Amino acid sequence: MSGHSKWHNIQAKKGKADAARGKIFTKLGRELAVAAKGNPNPSTNSKLADVIAKAKAANMPNDNIERSIKKAAGEVGDKDYKELVYEGYGVAGSALIISTLTDNNNRTAGDVRAIMTKHGGSLGTTGSVSYMFEHKGLIVVERTPALSEDEMTDYAIEAGADDVVTEEDVFEIYTSVSAFSEARKFLEGKGLIFLQAELTMIPQSKITLPEDKLETFKKMLDKLEENDDVQNIYHNVELPEEDEEE
Repeated sequence: MSGHSKWHNIQAKKGKADAARGKIFTKLGRELAVAAKGNPNPSTNSKLADVIAKAKAANMPNDNIERSIKKAAGEVGDKDYKELVYEGYGVAGSALIISTLTDNNNRTAGDVRAIMTKHGGSLGTTGSVSYMFEHKGLIVVERTPALSEDEMTDYAIEAGADDVVTEEDVFEIYTSVSAFSEARKFLEGKGLIFLQAELTMIPQSKITLPEDKLETFKKMLDKLEENDDVQNIYHNVELPEEDEEE
């Protein structure tokens, strides 16, 4: 599965612009609050524990994480957020899956449809593109002199992972959805620091767009990411390395 994510500039990832980081933290905060609603204890709420790991991998401060969890009994508790997933096509047959958290289905659907239509895309029906993706757990660990490839492979096997891909600067550990939480806890117990830890949608193959179409596609991604209700965007387009998200 090599090549699904690119991590050849870890320092650039760690040094995201403050504005972009703030936007990411806001969205993670909502995800944390929704996951914590009804049970704010990560030791008995595996979904919350997974989102906390995702937030920590994004360098979200512990204070922010704790505040977001406390909101589950406050302002977020007043709203009925739902997880909705949209599928559709961008320019040149590119495929997207867009996950959202919203308290207004009509608003979110309208916004997503308008952004995609403006940039040459269209919303599809459920299942229209998801068959092109695999639902997987992904944990990314930075390669260091203290962590050999053999040691990482042994850890991944013990954790119940499906695959380990060794890249230039990182190890990518892939799991099934059902095995993700236990694998994450096992690797955390080994003291590993995650650059990414989340359930994700991985395209079975990627497509390369001509430059003009690529620019249009990237503008659409930017507009979708700016939308407060959009949490994650998965697609099958090969982006230039400097544009790779997360």
